[in-house]
Amino acid sequence: MTQLLLEVLAATAGTIAFSLLFGVPGKYYLECGLTGGIGWLLYRLLVLFTPLQPGYATFLAAAAVALYSRIAAVRRRCPTTVFLIAGIFPLVPGAGIYWTVYYLVTDEAALAWASGAAALKTAFAIVLAIAAVFELPRGAFRLFAPRRRH
Repeated sequence: MTQLLLEVLAATAGTIAFSLLFGVPGKYYLECGLTGGIGWLLYRLLVLFTPLQPGYATFLAAAAVALYSRIAAVRRRCPTTVFLIAGIFPLVPGAGIYWTVYYLVTDEAALAWASGAAALKTAFAIVLAIAAVFELPRGAFRLFAPRRRH
């Protein structure tokens, strides 16, 4: 359990650092960090405690990231991409891409193919999840809009 907590904290901190690196305004750092932390927490819980394959877990975690990004964007009155791009960062298959190239360079074609296919499945799951959530009508998120004062 401590390992999971450390992973979520690292994902949250990494997401905030990514936000800082790409010039996200400071007032959005908390939501950006929460977006990345929520996505990683859901991914790890699904991988650890369900029989789901990592590709399916990535799809569900990326859908949660996209959903929370849309909610945060409505609440904070800013573009969804502020939270989405930063929040998806922990789920991106960077290690899989690295190992694919490494195996290609070291002439390990079978290992390169296996790690490349896994990285591609992960990336495709992220894209499908984002597309699915963005198909939800904008009006469905009005519930989360801040109340106007009269």
